[in-house]
Amino acid sequence: MSTRVEKTQPKDAPPPLPEPLRVAVADSHTHLDMQSGTVEEGLAKAASVGVTTVVQVGCDVKGSRWAAETAAAYENVHAAVALHPNEAPRIVLGDPGGTSQPPGAGGGWSRQGARAGGGEAALDEALAEIEALAALDHVKAVGETGLDHFRTGPEGMAAQERSFRAHIEIAKRQGKALVIHDRDAHADVLRVLREEGAPERTVFHCYSGDADMARECAAAGYYMSFAGTVTFKNAAPLREALSVAPLELVLVETDAPYLTPAPYRGRPNAPYLIPLTVRAMAAVRGIDEDAMATALAANTARAFDY
Repeated sequence: MSTRVEKTQPKDAPPPLPEPLRVAVADSHTHLDMQSGTVEEGLAKAASVGVTTVVQVGCDVKGSRWAAETAAAYENVHAAVALHPNEAPRIVLGDPGGTSQPPGAGGGWSRQGARAGGGEAALDEALAEIEALAALDHVKAVGETGLDHFRTGPEGMAAQERSFRAHIEIAKRQGKALVIHDRDAHADVLRVLREEGAPERTVFHCYSGDADMARECAAAGYYMSFAGTVTFKNAAPLREALSVAPLELVLVETDAPYLTPAPYRGRPNAPYLIPLTVRAMAAVRGIDEDAMATALAANTARAFDY
């Protein structure tokens, strides 16, 4: 009966609360500013199911300011600040390669950050503000940065890579974690990290590589954060990657409001849905959910140094 009732829910209706976790965990990557309701409501709902900490991620200067301000106001919110990979070409060139739409699933870019093309000087100005924010104590990471070959055309690649390299240097100068957005760009992201030298703590947000890439990330000591995509029926390669990733390098995230886990794919995501992904991850690893949650909580605190 309950299943039939659930199927009648509108596609934009929030999914119901899952069974609470017994061991509290953190959502290592979320966008509270893109979710419905207040920050207080979102945090309370998450805490009610055992998600007691969130990392709020900025994708442009305005969103990064908001992330830093929110982290300063709430003890259980930590901030990550950056220019999203698709934001850099917009700053330099305007709107290259038909990238006028936000990235959507796995993107988290806010249209508020778009601007007319301002050239390299405008990018430098934006990067300087990101570094100023990254220096704040309650900002724990520089990200999401990286490369996105799905949304940005060839004419935007140079700006995107320059921005990525600059963010790597900011993270190292400020002693903060680096949070990577990697969409259809695995080889190039790994190449840039090798060329620049990755920060001590590097996180692949919404990990999307295969098992071979997971082994390469593990060898380099990179954290791999798994989102609701690991629950999707067609995500067998992702589950294989999770199965070979060292447990001490695994994180969990929502990337909310995107990437809602099964069985609610397509509905609005939020940090309170993390238990669904944690349980799916535990099943892949063949361990109980308490052990999975314990590892995830410790890993996230270590990755973001809180």
